[in-house]
Amino acid sequence: MFGYLLKRLIQMSLVLWVVSVIVFLMMSFTGDPVFMVVPIDATDAEIAQARRILGLDQSLLVQYWRFITSLLQGDFGNSYVFRQPAMTLILERLPATVEMVLVAMALALAVAIPLGVYAGANPDSRISRTIMAGSLLGISLPGFWVGMVLIFLFAVHWGIFPSSGRGDTAEIFGLRISLLTADGWHHIILPAVTLSLATMAILLRMTRAGMMEVGRQDFMKFARAKGATRRDVLYKHGLKNALIPVITIFGLQLGDLIAFATITETIFSWPGMGKLLIDSIYRADRPVIVVYLMLVALIFVVINFLVDIVYTLIDPRITLK
Repeated sequence: MFGYLLKRLIQMSLVLWVVSVIVFLMMSFTGDPVFMVVPIDATDAEIAQARRILGLDQSLLVQYWRFITSLLQGDFGNSYVFRQPAMTLILERLPATVEMVLVAMALALAVAIPLGVYAGANPDSRISRTIMAGSLLGISLPGFWVGMVLIFLFAVHWGIFPSSGRGDTAEIFGLRISLLTADGWHHIILPAVTLSLATMAILLRMTRAGMMEVGRQDFMKFARAKGATRRDVLYKHGLKNALIPVITIFGLQLGDLIAFATITETIFSWPGMGKLLIDSIYRADRPVIVVYLMLVALIFVVINFLVDIVYTLIDPRITLK
């Protein structure tokens, strides 16, 4: 186990280093940040001074060395727009994004797993075909369109849910959490449903495919011959062995939703990281963009590591090497 952890730590460090190089080069060739920190009527001397302060008069290698050493020290610089530490801005928005993603993933699992098991166990039934047609629709519909339709129906037309905002929050361990208030739940329903739809459809189809594959295995026949109930055969024997690809997709989708919930957050004016990223891109706020990209890379490598650990818990035949 120690050898595996050491190997994965090296791999994760290598991935993050490669991402840091890509982010640095991307930021270096996409505009001049000097004009974000000097007044509009700044003189050439003031612009040159700002360039020296930011270290932009140095070579790319020197700039990258300063960039990577600052990252290792946790210093991502100050936002050009908000004049606050970029990391602080991201961490303030992170809970809003995470809670929306967690609700969306919980909703996706609660719907996709039972329906996927049923569709896999009864592939030729009319209900199963209807479920698969619905999943295809869920994959095909663009998220921004789903969000706008939900806003029109449930917020504008029927007035059941609010169309924007996060609602009331409560503080716990220094974090502002909306899931601790009724108003927060009232606000999170529409964005969570919008965000969960495509993931729900993907997980449903993966569960169905896994159950159909597992259903042909001998141990499933033995379980039926031993007199196990249909529910036990499907969920205790079948689902457990069909979950490996589902967990893989779940991990990828979890990271994907945390990283790229930008459209949903923008549509519903949800104050999360995605909306902050869009605003920062419009304003060329490079420090915030850098923090976001590096945090997203870290989230993905950590989730992939945790997925590998979960594999061994579900299937003891899988060993970590």
